[in-house]
Amino acid sequence: MQSFVRFVDRLTGCVGFVGAWLVAPLILSACYEVFSRYILGSPTIWAYETGYMFTGANFLLGMAFAMRENAHIRVDVLYLRFSPRTKAIVNALSYALIVVPIGSWLAFALYKHGLSAYLTRETSGQSAWNPVVWPFRLSFFVAFAMLVLQALSELAKCLLLLRQTEPEERGHGVLPSAAGRQGSH
Repeated sequence: MQSFVRFVDRLTGCVGFVGAWLVAPLILSACYEVFSRYILGSPTIWAYETGYMFTGANFLLGMAFAMRENAHIRVDVLYLRFSPRTKAIVNALSYALIVVPIGSWLAFALYKHGLSAYLTRETSGQSAWNPVVWPFRLSFFVAFAMLVLQALSELAKCLLLLRQTEPEERGHGVLPSAAGRQGSH
């Protein structure tokens, strides 16, 4: 189970890295559009669609990374007062009953939606550029598939924490190698 967690966490980091770097071409295209429109007097036909596609992909591909880093929004009024064990139970139930089923359903539906766009060579129909939309739709599927994988990883982390013995949960149990170092300080 730990090797699965490490693999998914690493994969999530890679997808998050790609999503984060989508900001660079987004900024470049927006700057070029401003330059082209106001300095050259010739706006582009592709900047609007490039902007919404890169922005959407950036946010979607960051979902699983935000979950991995525990950076998503949560109502902390009661949650902060819970013990680590109770937090793990609440998280495990949330992942198992909400995130994994709904995320899986969405990933499957978005896969079919993206495949349909690829097979029909669907275009955006929103500008004179009119690009194909399947790469953008592929990012939807990848994002939700990664969200489901990361939710499964987080669920595994919760289960691993719940399997720990009671003293370890309170912070009294230490690994043998760490115990020797703690005594020498």
